[in-house]
Amino acid sequence: MTGKELLAKLDSRRAAELFADLYGEKEIDAARRRYRALIEKMLKGGADDFPASELAEADEDLRVFSAPGRTELGGNHTDHNQGKVLAASIQMDSVAIVRTRKDGTVFFRSTGYPDVKVRLADAAGAPDLKPKAEEQGMTEALVRGVAAELGLRGCNAGGFSANADSTVLTGSGLSSSAAVEVLLGRIFDCLYGDGKRSALEIARIGQIAENTFFGKPCGLMDQAACASGGAVAIDFADAAHPLLRQINFDLSAAGYMLCVVNTRGSHADLTPDYAAIPAEMKAAAAFFGKTVLSELDRETMLAGAAELRKAAGDRALLRAIHFFDENERVDAMAAALDAMDKAGGAEEKQRTLNRYLKLVNESGNSSWELLQNVYSPRSPAAQGLSLALALSNNFFHKYKLQGACRVHGGGFAGTIQAYLPVDAMTGYRAMIETVFGSGSLTPLRIRPLGSIELCF
Repeated sequence: MTGKELLAKLDSRRAAELFADLYGEKEIDAARRRYRALIEKMLKGGADDFPASELAEADEDLRVFSAPGRTELGGNHTDHNQGKVLAASIQMDSVAIVRTRKDGTVFFRSTGYPDVKVRLADAAGAPDLKPKAEEQGMTEALVRGVAAELGLRGCNAGGFSANADSTVLTGSGLSSSAAVEVLLGRIFDCLYGDGKRSALEIARIGQIAENTFFGKPCGLMDQAACASGGAVAIDFADAAHPLLRQINFDLSAAGYMLCVVNTRGSHADLTPDYAAIPAEMKAAAAFFGKTVLSELDRETMLAGAAELRKAAGDRALLRAIHFFDENERVDAMAAALDAMDKAGGAEEKQRTLNRYLKLVNESGNSSWELLQNVYSPRSPAAQGLSLALALSNNFFHKYKLQGACRVHGGGFAGTIQAYLPVDAMTGYRAMIETVFGSGSLTPLRIRPLGSIELCF
């Protein structure tokens, strides 16, 4: 539809329903303002806004796409060893107003970031979809990588112009990069494919782009959760065909809220710490002739513990124990959420929620004690995550609350995750923000929709 038609649609009942699903009832007006600003900037043109040269056909057919960030609920550092995870998409998202281009170029502007311009064909018009060393670590690599992988799957991705905005906090463990990857995948598929690729296929395309073009090894959890929508339990034992199951996750029915606390620690120089976790887990697996830990069983590993610790070190053994414990915990967490969903009364719902929260705390303790990703042993003075967890547990104890907290995402710096009653949030926020600064606490809402094209 044209830009004017799209602007008019923002005030429709259908738009209000979509925005309520994506962001919550209280955020409908804010969503309208956000989308309206993106559309108007794209239509305005001019050097200070969207370049006029990119707008030749902008008023002919504008389309709208959104992809959410994600939160990890369970399964800390298990996906890279083909384990199990529990994750959910959240209300923070990347949004793009898009039109097709005929020149084989992708122009991607996102608020607060440098413009991205990628030519998908060379001067002779032949596809230019090989990894480029100069693009590693840049958004350009993700654009080219997603287009390349779609091409291998029969979709000849062409150009488009996009005016985008992301509310997914960077460096927070909420997967801002994965949100962009699945956003790009959904845009290309809807513009140049049939628009019907599954969430897992879109996720896999994003992962390959990040691994091969961007140059960052990662599992599939982030992309799968961003692409799927809602809460999902994922088993990666068969890496090519992961098993994904939707889980109904409604904390509000029990009067609880989920949030993340950004401790604002630096991620600089943490690459060796992150890389050591999958490397040590795989070293433990390799001792028994396996590639990843999911190919091994706990009993075999423990039977060979004496020899394993000599070959790979004690920390590798501890991290392998965490893997097996966490895998079992994901199944138990999913079962608790299923039971909470089916609970008939308030008391039964609270009992099943308490069971779930106990498992969350166990996951957090295992990450702290066995996985050891709460702080870097190379920087013992920087322990923001340790402090946030200690403060949270002290708050729960002081006010006799049934709460839970755990490290969130990769660890070593960044965020923790906390669950507590809604009526305790004001006090918790005051306590946390006194230590970590204003805005360090962010409430999360589970979003039911994954990466999608929005049709108002």
